[in-house]
Amino acid sequence: MGSLGFWRIAQADPDWIAAVDPDGTEHRAGDLLARANRLVHGLRELGLQPGDGICGLVPNGVDGLTLYLAALQAGWYYTPVNWHLTGPEIGYIVADSEAKAFFVDERYAAEGTKGAEEAGIAPERCFAFGRVEGFRPFAELIDGRPDSLPENRTAGATMHYTSGTTGRPKGVRRPLSGADPDDSAELLSFLLGFFGITSGRPNVHLVTSPSYHTAVTQFGGTALHMGHTLVYMDKWDAEETLRLCEKYRVTNSHMVPTHFKRLLSLPEETRRAYDLSSLRWMIHAAAPCPVPVKLQMLEWWGDVIYEYYAATEGGGTIATPGDWKKHPGTVGNAWPISEILIVDDDLREVSAGTPGTVYMKMAGSGFEYKGDAAKTEAARLRDHFTVGDIGYLDEDGFLFLCDRKADMIISGGANIYPAEIENELLVHPKVADAAVFGIPDDEWGEQIKAIVEPAPGATPGPELAAEILDSLKGRLSKMKWPRSIDFIDEMPREPNGKLLKRKLRAPYWEGRDRAI
Repeated sequence: MGSLGFWRIAQADPDWIAAVDPDGTEHRAGDLLARANRLVHGLRELGLQPGDGICGLVPNGVDGLTLYLAALQAGWYYTPVNWHLTGPEIGYIVADSEAKAFFVDERYAAEGTKGAEEAGIAPERCFAFGRVEGFRPFAELIDGRPDSLPENRTAGATMHYTSGTTGRPKGVRRPLSGADPDDSAELLSFLLGFFGITSGRPNVHLVTSPSYHTAVTQFGGTALHMGHTLVYMDKWDAEETLRLCEKYRVTNSHMVPTHFKRLLSLPEETRRAYDLSSLRWMIHAAAPCPVPVKLQMLEWWGDVIYEYYAATEGGGTIATPGDWKKHPGTVGNAWPISEILIVDDDLREVSAGTPGTVYMKMAGSGFEYKGDAAKTEAARLRDHFTVGDIGYLDEDGFLFLCDRKADMIISGGANIYPAEIENELLVHPKVADAAVFGIPDDEWGEQIKAIVEPAPGATPGPELAAEILDSLKGRLSKMKWPRSIDFIDEMPREPNGKLLKRKLRAPYWEGRDRAI
C-alpha cells in the first residue's frame, strides 16, 4: 500500500499541521499521533480488548479526534455522542453501546454526569477533558504512557447511533475487518475518491458541522487519512466560514443546504470580500436542496458543488456539478460500488420515473442494528437495505427523492423523529393525543409542529401550549421541541387506531413541494 492513513503519514512527516482547533490552536501530526498512541496504551491497561467500545461527549476539535484515532488503530468501536441530548438519552447510548470507557468535555459536564449515572458505568472508566465532578482527568490515562505505536494494531470502526420510527436510537455496527489500520484507512479513501478528491497537501478540509454526525466523521476522518489538514468550527457561522476558507485556503468541506441558504443571505459586499479561489470540492447532503438555492451557489462558487445521497447504514449516489446541471434536482447516480433499487409496496422493481421505496446496496459493507435483529431484517430486501425514503430513477439512472421518509423531519440537516417527541408529549396529564410532523421553514427546511388533542377539562390555548413545552425540560433535547403547538378537538384516526398524519400535515404544505 502507499502512503495514506494518518498514522503512516504522521510518522513520515511529524511536523505537518494535521488539525486546527476552533480557537486557532494548530496541532502537529507527530503530537497527535503520540497522544493517540498513549491513549491506546492507557485504555489497554484498563482492560479494553478488540471489539470493545468507547463513547465521547466532546465538542468539535482535537480531543474527539484523538479518541477516533485511538479506537481506529486498536480495534475498538468509537461512538461520538450528540451533545444536545439530555442525561437519560446520553445514558441510553453509553449503556446500549456497552462502552468500556466514557469521555466527557467539561462543557457538557451536567448532562454527561447524569448520562454516566444512568448508564451505570464505573467511575474509574469515566474521563474528563477539563474538570468534571467525579470523572478522572484525561491526563491520568495518558501520562507516562509510551508514545510508541501499540503492538497488535487492528482496525476499529465508528458506531454511530441512528434513530428509527420507535424513537429509540440504534447503533449501526459493522463487522471489524481485522485489517491493518493503515491499510483500512487507505481503503476509506475510496469515498472521497468518488468526488475526484486528491490526497496530500495543500488540501484542507473544513469541518462545519458537529462531529457526532456520521457524514462529518466519515468525511473529516477520511480527509485526514488522505493527508488533508482538518480545520474545525465550533459553532457554524456564515461569514466565519468564508473567513476560514480564505485564511486556510480550504479545498473541501461537507455542508447541508441550510448552510447554503445562510451564506446566500449575506450582503453582496460580504460575499465578494473573501477569496474563495481555493475551493474545489464542496460536498453537501442530509436534506433536499431546493433547485434555486443550488443554482445560486453554483453561480457564486463555480462548479465545485457536489451532492450525494447515503445513510449511516451505507450508500449511495453522487451528483457532480455537471450531472446536476443536466438533471436539476437529482441526488445523483449510484457509486461504482453501489446499486439502487426502487420497489413498489409488493417489493417489485418499478420502471423509470415511477416513485417507490429506495433500496441501496454497498459492496463489501454489511451492518446490523446493534441488539435489534428484527429491525435489521425489516430494512433488508435480499442484500439491499432501505431507510424508508421514497424516490424514483430517471431514464439515465439518476435518483430523485420525493420524500425523506414518510414522517421524519429534517431541520437544518438534522434528522428528527416524531415518534420520540409524541411519546414525551403523551406523558403530560393534559394531553389526550398528540401528533408531530414537519412544516415548511424557509431557513431550516422544516420546523417541528405538534398537534395536541387536550384531555377532558383542559383548556386549549397559549397557556396550555407553554405548560406542555415546559414539561419537556430535561427529558428531550431543545432541538427536538416543537416550535409551535396547535390544538384539535379530535385526532383523525382509522378504526385500527392508525393516525392519519397525512390529513393533519397536508394543509401546512399546500402549494409547497413536499410529498405528503
